[in-house]
Amino acid sequence: MNDGFERQLKKGVLDMLVLQLLSEGAKYGYQLIQELKQRSDSVFSLKDGTLYPILYRLEDSGFVESKWSTSEGRQVPRKYYEITKEGINALKEMREAWSNINTGISQIMKGEDQ
Repeated sequence: MNDGFERQLKKGVLDMLVLQLLSEGAKYGYQLIQELKQRSDSVFSLKDGTLYPILYRLEDSGFVESKWSTSEGRQVPRKYYEITKEGINALKEMREAWSNINTGISQIMKGEDQ
């Protein structure tokens, strides 16, 4: 049960986390995977098959734009993703929703009534 429960919880916040990382600057897919893993102490270890559908969905929603880098020398062209103004607004709303949910969960788990 724990594995499925944890997976569902993580799935619910991935859009917000990806937008957060992109709000700090344009990044390519592998870079996002590495940063999510590193900054979460491996709590969020994604595979390509998990990340790219998220990026495509965010792009379809207008929250993210993608651009190919030009290759110089031996450097391979990469597809970079960057957050849009709509994405910044969506991220703000997601943060507010997360804060409300987190507060509510904390109150229930502590057994507090309000």
